[in-house]
Formats: sequence, structure tokens, C-alpha cells
Amino acid sequence: MDSNDLKHLLTAVQVGDLSIDEGLERLRTLPFEDIGIAMIDHHRALRQGVPEVVLGESKSAEQIATIVQHMAAHGDNVLVTRISSEKAASLSNNHPKGEYNPTAKAFSLQQKPFEDLGRGKVLIICAGTSDLPVAKEAAITARMFNNQVTELVDVGVAGIHRLLAHTGALREATVIIVVAGMEGALPSVVGGLVDVPVIAVPTSVGYGASFNGIAALLGMLNSCAGGVTVVNIDNGFGAAFAATRINRKKSP
Repeated sequence: MDSNDLKHLLTAVQVGDLSIDEGLERLRTLPFEDIGIAMIDHHRALRQGVPEVVLGESKSAEQIATIVQHMAAHGDNVLVTRISSEKAASLSNNHPKGEYNPTAKAFSLQQKPFEDLGRGKVLIICAGTSDLPVAKEAAITARMFNNQVTELVDVGVAGIHRLLAHTGALREATVIIVVAGMEGALPSVVGGLVDVPVIAVPTSVGYGASFNGIAALLGMLNSCAGGVTVVNIDNGFGAAFAATRINRKKSP
């Protein structure tokens, strides 16, 4: 339940379209619902502006299905990250309107229409095709959080002219997420070209001395370009969450 849902419920009670007892029943699972295997935070959208997201990694298919069923019953949008295609198959059977992205390993069920809540566009820049799983996770998350999203793929520093061909997209963005592995140089380049926040996401892509993303992480933390903020290795979700807070319009 988000702030709009609560306003509609209270208005319905106020004008008599909904009885007080009916209103109480709809609020019964706030702030959380204990379903045994999890305590679903139905209050999160009111507190943080976005609903709880399910981390599918290490959860069984049955656990995920149970959690999603209870979340979907409230009419909210549901996002499951880091979920295998096998586990997602059962979700798709139960929720045919849901979509699974095998690259991002994300399952999304959009039950509410998209509402642009941002001040502008979130631009997601991916250094190489090997970084796409993290970039797609960021893109799907940002869209589920009601942002306009633009994506640029395979514009890393090995051929910087590919990035410079898209200066229009750079100028139009309100916040930019840059996803890169190897030495992690791309966010510094982007940070030196724009006047908006840049969120850098190191990936675990690279050869031996990249140390599964640590080299990219340290390179991004040591960026000489101002305005570059760094999230954890492979954390496309965290980058999209941060970008949402930067991009979100103030509530009236």
C-alpha cells in the first residue's frame, strides 16, 4: 500500500463508500504480515516510496511463490531479483501477466499502471555486453520504481567515441547509472562530462587481476571526477534505488 492507496481508502471511508470496519480490514496487514516464512513489509511503500522487493537468491521456489502470492494479493507491483529461470517458471504459471528477464534474472509483476514520478530521465550506461546482467537489473528496477529509463549498451572506454556519439542522452538525464567491470574507468569519464549525479556500479566482469570486481570498485572509489557515487559490486538494484531517490519529485 502506497500513499495514493491510503488516501483513496480514507476518502472512501469519509464519504461513506466504505464502512469503518471494511477500512480496518484492509489495513489489518499493516505494517507487516507474518506468513511464517517471512514478514512482508506492506508499509514500506508508505515509508520509502517504493514497495518491498524480493531477493530470490537462496530462497526456494515454494518460498518465493508464497511471498509473491501474498504481495500480489494487495494489488501492488512485485519485483523479484536474482531468481533463476527454473524458479521464475512457476511464478509465470501463477501470474501470467508477470514478465521474466533472463539476462537480469528478474521477475516483475506490474499490477498498477506506470506513473512517471521522476523529475526527469534515469540514464543507464553499460560499458560492455558482459556487464548487461547488472545493467538490466538496474533498468528493470528503475522502471518498476516509476522512472523513465534510457539505456546505452557497449560504450566502454576501449572505444570512447561510442559514448561521445550519445552526448544528447547524457545532457537529457537527471541522474546517470554507469555499469562497468575491468578497471572501472567509465564512470570517471562520464562524471567529467555531465553536471548531474553519477552512480557507479562495479561488476565482477574481468580477468584475473580484476579480483571479481574489486579492481573496478577501487578504481571507481578513487575517481578523479567529482559527483561520482559508488555502490557495491554487481549491485544494479541498489544503484536504481539510489537513482530513484535522486530523481523522485517531492510529494505535494
